[in-house]
Amino acid sequence: MKFTFVTLFENLIRPYFEDSILKRALQSGLIEIEFFNPRDFTTNKHNKVDDYQVGGGAGLLLGVQPLFDTLKKIKDTHPDAYFIFPAPAGKPFKQIDAKRLALKKNIVFVNGRYEGIDERVVETFANEVFSLGDYVLTGGELASCVFSDAISRNIEGVLGNQSSLDEESFENELLEAPSFSKPAFYEGKSVPSEFLKGNHAKIANLKIEMAKLKTKYFRPDLFARKSARR
Repeated sequence: MKFTFVTLFENLIRPYFEDSILKRALQSGLIEIEFFNPRDFTTNKHNKVDDYQVGGGAGLLLGVQPLFDTLKKIKDTHPDAYFIFPAPAGKPFKQIDAKRLALKKNIVFVNGRYEGIDERVVETFANEVFSLGDYVLTGGELASCVFSDAISRNIEGVLGNQSSLDEESFENELLEAPSFSKPAFYEGKSVPSEFLKGNHAKIANLKIEMAKLKTKYFRPDLFARKSARR
């Protein structure tokens, strides 16, 4: 999997891949990252990439020419490119999207700045537009890091124990059951007694019930949708 980041600020993204699981995935060749800076494609004599909004409006936009030419170059040289635009107007990014997108060969994250991106660029190049949440960030880089992290975890070999994905939150539309580390007793608090008896079938059933209770408490919306499908 190759992640291509279109951004004015490479240093906001690159450090995220310099530690832990994603660093190992890079070193093993399971993922690649590359960067394109629209500033390298601008024809403006002052090397500007922002411009005023046609028709007026507060703030500047990431201009159409530099970004359009950047993405055209990527599309011409990356036949498998799949363009994703992080934006508040997009559909919410979910675990099912992370799993689906992990099968792609090259995902291109187009990161806006200022007041956003000229809509003609989105209409021409976007395969999908995703939102991280119902709030506005100063740019798309943080969302791109989140999306690429979630996708990477679903690429075979990235996690040391791939079966751990089966118990993560949002699998089967439930939050992950509460987890406990050793020691079993600490500061007067104990883990559930069933966890200490060694009956793995009963432990598995208990985790399912705990996952349901946790989901009902923290995400009643998610629990209601799952219940309605029964």
